[in-house]
Amino acid sequence: MKSNYSNIYSFNKKTLKKTLKHLGKGKIAGLPTETVYGLAGNAYSLKAVKNIFELKKRPKKNPLIIH
Repeated sequence: MKSNYSNIYSFNKKTLKKTLKHLGKGKIAGLPTETVYGLAGNAYSLKAVKNIFELKKRPKKNPLIIH
């Protein structure tokens, strides 16, 4: 899987719209939390879920938390 890294953008409507568009296509995004950045993806997208497991090098037996 090819990883694309980009800049950290300020939150605004344009950035939100772009992020939602990517998530809708099964892509993933890094989002800030209170302490660290988390990976976000559409839980109903097999492609997004597989990408998160691959990026995190997470064992398939270790489930993801969905919020």
